[in-house]
Amino acid sequence: MDCHEPVERDPWLGERRLSLRGSEKQKKAEASTLFTMHGTRQADDMWTHAGGEISLDPPLVMAVVNITPDSFYDGGRWIAADSVAPNASVIVAQCRRWRAQGADIFDLGGESTRPGAARTEPEAELARILPAIDRLLKDEILSDVPLSVDTRHASVARVCLERGVAMINDVSGLADPEMAAVVAGAGAGLVINHMRGTPTNMQDHTDFEDLVSEVADELAAAVERACAAGLNRRNILVDPGIGFGKTARQSAALVVSARKLEAKTACKVLIGASRKSFLGTLTGRPVEGRLLASVCSAVLAVEHGAAVVRVHDVAETVEALKVHRGIVDAVDSIPYSGDSVPA
Repeated sequence: MDCHEPVERDPWLGERRLSLRGSEKQKKAEASTLFTMHGTRQADDMWTHAGGEISLDPPLVMAVVNITPDSFYDGGRWIAADSVAPNASVIVAQCRRWRAQGADIFDLGGESTRPGAARTEPEAELARILPAIDRLLKDEILSDVPLSVDTRHASVARVCLERGVAMINDVSGLADPEMAAVVAGAGAGLVINHMRGTPTNMQDHTDFEDLVSEVADELAAAVERACAAGLNRRNILVDPGIGFGKTARQSAALVVSARKLEAKTACKVLIGASRKSFLGTLTGRPVEGRLLASVCSAVLAVEHGAAVVRVHDVAETVEALKVHRGIVDAVDSIPYSGDSVPA
């Protein structure tokens, strides 16, 4: 499927999910968001990556593996004591636990992109992540789990893809002009994140007149650049960049933006709200105390159309999403008429 080929309607994001809404008028209004801007185009249910493809129904859980000394939540957790090298054995053991809990993808990063973070040189980034990548790809239990690398540098992406990584998660929105071509050349999956500026200065760029529309337009332009470089839309997910050049209020609003972003870009949507600072603003809790807020955000994101949620807390998120889907399926299986539909 190329960038301009019509795609089929997804029942999980269409009628099937709309059965939880209270009236036919509400259902029609919500369904219409899937068809604005792109007519009848809609994103595919499968995400194609370098190792094959993975279904996005039910939505996927991507586990965060930040192999950095300074990430906002888990910085230093996977670094060997008194060293800058990753503790690959500890990472593999944790990933085995996450896989048993229901993680679908592991997203490894070697550069902190928290607000104000300085740039990490590609060589240092690779030194942090390659040992873990090699161990995970060779592990007898985990070798079939797709690996994603969170990087904004095409040179890092190239090396990791050559090692066998399946996807690249680019927080910069293709700021590196070579990134799309590198990913396309490997037939890999790509997440295009929305960010204005760089992690160092992105919080100076939070002025939006129409938040969701501007984010959607800028992501759509990045998707077109990726397609021009040779990628298919089946390979691409978009991410609104919660916390990346957004205020707390803007970040909160983007948790439930997936349907509008999909309608504009014709790509499925990844939401990464886990443990982020806007949840601290809402709850008054430090990063260590944002588990419940993170899980609530993941459920809300999926309820509003997210195909992937990127999380630090796998077991709790998977369980919450099972309950969410079970309730949706139960409501859909019960006959009703008129005003008896659950609101």
